[in-house]
Amino acid sequence: MPRNEFRTLDLFAGVGGIRIGFENAGFKTVFANDNNKICKLTYDLNFEEPKLLVKDVWKIYIKNIPDFDVLLAGFPCQAFSIAGNQIGFKDEKTGGNLFFKIAQILMIKKPQAFMLENVKNLKSHYKGNTFNMIKNTLEKLGYHIKAEVLNSMTHGNIPQNRERIFIIGFLDKEKAEAFEFPDEIPLT
Repeated sequence: MPRNEFRTLDLFAGVGGIRIGFENAGFKTVFANDNNKICKLTYDLNFEEPKLLVKDVWKIYIKNIPDFDVLLAGFPCQAFSIAGNQIGFKDEKTGGNLFFKIAQILMIKKPQAFMLENVKNLKSHYKGNTFNMIKNTLEKLGYHIKAEVLNSMTHGNIPQNRERIFIIGFLDKEKAEAFEFPDEIPLT
């Protein structure tokens, strides 16, 4: 399938940073959601369609989400961050439990692939048990995953030290094996 035929779901969309990268690569966004109404002002100025749906993701009926090929989600990180409270999945106040809504969507919609993004500390949070729970959950859903911590300074030509974990998953094992994270690029 040509890239310009891949449809994406943009969850926890913020102002659309992840969407921009995928659309620049030829993907088409079919649904966007965030719970922050302030984000909508910028998001809707940046993108014509679809407009950002401001709604608690727990209240979205999954079967009403349009079909899509790739789920994109920079899910809330405060519960896992060293700068946050580190309560993890039990932290409903800051969205620590929202990974499980992602898992529900993946289970029901079965997209070909996903890309999740979060803080570097997600990998070591709770002695690695949090990441293992995420990994095991995704694998039980039939996905083959790869995960790596990347830094915006070494991978994005941005003069900011911002380390984030990227978790990529594919239903097709061969596609997962063929996927490679980008090489470092010089900061100019």
